[in-house]
This record gives sequence, C-alpha cells and structure tokens, in this order.
Amino acid sequence: MMNSAMRIMLTATGIFSFVTIAQASEDPHARFTEESRKTAQEFMQQLAGTLKQQLDSSGTESAIKVCKEVAPALAQQYSTDGKTVKRVSLKPRNQTQGTPSTEETSMLVEFDEKQRAGADVKTMETTRVYTDADGSWLHYMKAIPTQQLCLQCHGKPENITDNVRALLAKEYPADRATGYSAGEIRGAVSIRRAIK
Repeated sequence: MMNSAMRIMLTATGIFSFVTIAQASEDPHARFTEESRKTAQEFMQQLAGTLKQQLDSSGTESAIKVCKEVAPALAQQYSTDGKTVKRVSLKPRNQTQGTPSTEETSMLVEFDEKQRAGADVKTMETTRVYTDADGSWLHYMKAIPTQQLCLQCHGKPENITDNVRALLAKEYPADRATGYSAGEIRGAVSIRRAIK
C-alpha cells in the first residue's frame, strides 16, 4: 500500500525518479557516503581555518604545531558513532598517524592515476565495501589537494625556509611529505566504519 507522501512523489517526479530517491535514502552505502562527505568537508574546513589563522598570526613555524597537534585532535573529535576519521598519504609526515593501510594505499594510488588522467582533485572521492582480517567495512576517502599555503611546509625542499626545514627535521625525522606543487594530491581524509 502506497502512502500519500509516496503518491505525491510519484505524481510530482515520475516512478523512475522516485525509485532512485528511495533507494538512495534506504541504501546504507549511499547514506554512509553522504555522511562521510559532510564529515570530511567540515573536518578539512575547520583544520584549514585554524591553520590559516595560525599562519597569519604567528608564522609558518608555529603552524607546524597545528598539523602535529590540532589535526589529530580534530580527527579524534570527528571519530564518533563507530567511525574512524584520519588523514593518510603515500608520503606521510607523521609515520604513526598518516601511513595508509593496504586498502587506503590502493585508493590513494587510484586517486593519483585519476589526477594524471585529468580528473578534478577537488571532487575526487570513493567509497568501498570490503572485508579484511579485522572485519567488514564501509570506507570513504576524499582526496586532499595541495593548497598554496601548504607549500610553506610541503613544497619543494629548496623553497622551504631553513628554519622550517630544521623544525620539520626535528619534529618529523622520517618526514616524506615534501616536494609537492599546488593542486597535487597530498593525501586523503579516510573515514571507516565497521559493518555489523
């Protein structure tokens, strides 16, 4: 039996549109993707705002603390309702927190291949369902493009000031997160939730 809201939707949009909308709202994969997209956007906007404020008020060296301390704290703050949020990269700065899993590496490599083929990094995302030794997962990844302000710490080594290079070497002895140009993929926001 069709309720009145369903009848109105069918009348207003046609059967095909209704089925598409209904499936998207009932599909946990689509719902997870939409929720994760929103989380990734909020997370990156908050981090970028804090980083820009620190750069403007205290300079590049003090902004390193934002990425080292504020970014993991924000990721922890967004890791709620059974999901884990983090940033990963094929060239991580923080080896403990930023090294991708096998699945994340696969998605990051796919992002790089898409960018080389001309895809827009700003809209690059993927959601996968998979099983590993720890269980079954819904996993969303959103590419992080390198912004101009990021180059102060992530650009070509010869373009990073001596003071910043020295501080990065002290804080991150195994740092691999340099050599980027504006617009390149620097990593991704990774959001994972167990399928129960």
